[in-house]
Amino acid sequence: MKRIQLGNTVFEGENDVYLFGADADTKSTAIVDTGVATDEGRDQLREGLAEYGVEFADVDAIFLTHWHHDHTGLAGEIQAESGATVYVHEDDAEMVAGDGANHKAEIERRDLFERWGVPDEKAEELLDFLGVHDEIQGDSPTVETFADGDRFEVGGVELEVVHLPGHAGGLSGFAFDGEEGRELLAGDALLPRYTPNVGGADPRVEDPLGTYLSSLDRIIRNDFARAWPGHRDPIEDPTARAREIADHHRERTERVLGVLEERGSADAWTVSADLFGELAAIHIMHGPGEAWAHLDHLKREDVVTETDGEYELVESDPDIDAMFENATESAETKQS
Repeated sequence: MKRIQLGNTVFEGENDVYLFGADADTKSTAIVDTGVATDEGRDQLREGLAEYGVEFADVDAIFLTHWHHDHTGLAGEIQAESGATVYVHEDDAEMVAGDGANHKAEIERRDLFERWGVPDEKAEELLDFLGVHDEIQGDSPTVETFADGDRFEVGGVELEVVHLPGHAGGLSGFAFDGEEGRELLAGDALLPRYTPNVGGADPRVEDPLGTYLSSLDRIIRNDFARAWPGHRDPIEDPTARAREIADHHRERTERVLGVLEERGSADAWTVSADLFGELAAIHIMHGPGEAWAHLDHLKREDVVTETDGEYELVESDPDIDAMFENATESAETKQS
């Protein structure tokens, strides 16, 4: 496996594309993710592949970790040049292949601005940003779907699909036997610097925080030797990083409860303003989306009630540990 890093000024920076088969006896060449459909991203990916003697036309298969444009943007273009088969999890297939299936469509379909209490001027700012964002979506490919547990032989390596929803509904990693043992191509389920956004990154996900905590729990239980994320550098202790992110969300839950204790009631936008301050660009969606993910999780735990988008605390002393016990117990089991 070869890692190719691409610049990305739109999102978290340094997209990772993974290449299989360039130096193997097999004639099958595959990549995992593609980067954004910008001139810079396209040139960098062509140059990165060329270092291993590969052109777009040589790619036989493209595996996508999830539907976000910084991971799928060039898939249609590469497919047009090479005839490559593009694979994506069944839950994200429409978002990758469907015309108009994007953030803007989901905002409109789910009335997110109204549900989250986003001010009109901030809503317009976000829509303007997403108009530019959609320009990097690239050409939609024809896709074939995979499901959790499916296995693919690529470049002499067997990839096993590991469904890890939360940040996106179909987000999937790929487990394989690497130099350090069982390793994971993690996509954006696990990042070395940032905590992947939940709630705003894919509003289709039901109970986004609870769903993501279950994915973190799965990563911990597998105790992978190393993880290769969708952005930046490898994660040498995925179990510890997954636990760290779960702890981060536990602390954020406490902060959300603190906002409600102070204010009495609040919508997702108000909570996000208290958590994150002034929001701009994509964070106008990610901020209240993450606040909503925590509020919705608290509602499911009967800690808060919700009326017309306003959340109110009804349990004065909630058992926060119980909400995060799976990831905590998994981590403690691995450490014992």
